[in-house]
Amino acid sequence: MREIQAGAVTDTVARLFEHSCHHLPPDVIVALEQAREKEESPVCRDVLDRMLENVEVAEKETVPLCQDTGAAVVMLELGQDAHVTGGDLYEAVNEGVRRGYDKGYLRKSIAGQPCFARVNTKDNTPAMIHTDIVPGDRLRIRVLPKGGGSENCSRLTVLTPARGRQGVIDFVVNLVDEAGGNPCPPVILGVGVGGTTDKTMFMAKKALLRKVGEPGPDPGVADLEREILERVNGLGIGAMGYGGTVTALAVHVETYPCHIASMPVAVNMQCWCARRAEEVL
Repeated sequence: MREIQAGAVTDTVARLFEHSCHHLPPDVIVALEQAREKEESPVCRDVLDRMLENVEVAEKETVPLCQDTGAAVVMLELGQDAHVTGGDLYEAVNEGVRRGYDKGYLRKSIAGQPCFARVNTKDNTPAMIHTDIVPGDRLRIRVLPKGGGSENCSRLTVLTPARGRQGVIDFVVNLVDEAGGNPCPPVILGVGVGGTTDKTMFMAKKALLRKVGEPGPDPGVADLEREILERVNGLGIGAMGYGGTVTALAVHVETYPCHIASMPVAVNMQCWCARRAEEVL
């Protein structure tokens, strides 16, 4: 049994959130640069130029890429042969969020009571924590600062199985069309298909952690991703909704077996500022 100190978890979470809010992952930057080359609209090319300039300034000046530094989403993969000592794992994560958001001068955006007073917790906790138990003795920590604008455009439905593959495509494309410029496109679409309603929502969120444009391992899923992306980019929404040819940078689909009577489908939208970071302890 390998021991992992709770203090190390706190330090890592703090560092990852601070870094992810100041530095965009290289694959996202490449995707934005490629979008700029593909874009046919002069206005949207200029918008993409401003996005890339924003990335450079944020990195150089160590300031947030976006004023909305998001809800603190944390996905943990805990090895079954690892033992967290010196404190509670989830409290260690939340303490890391507190420290990272304070040290990085990141906006605190969490309301403690969702439907009444909505008083700000003032430290961006509690984090949205998801944990998988996996083989091994390591702890993989992945963070996703999730902005409110794109999250507000995410949706869940349960289709009848008869709707099939085309039903999934139509649901995703219609949702993006309805959202327009609200999720700050060009977006990345995390799509979950199957499982139960809670499972498919989690898959859609987890899909956003994949490298931008990395296809699903199943050829059928990869083909579905390509078709949805083509349909979405044919909507003409463009960067920030100004009417261009690149509305989405990528579509990432995750699937899971489901009940014979249902086909849950979830979409979790991510804005162009697709912040994420990870480390293994």
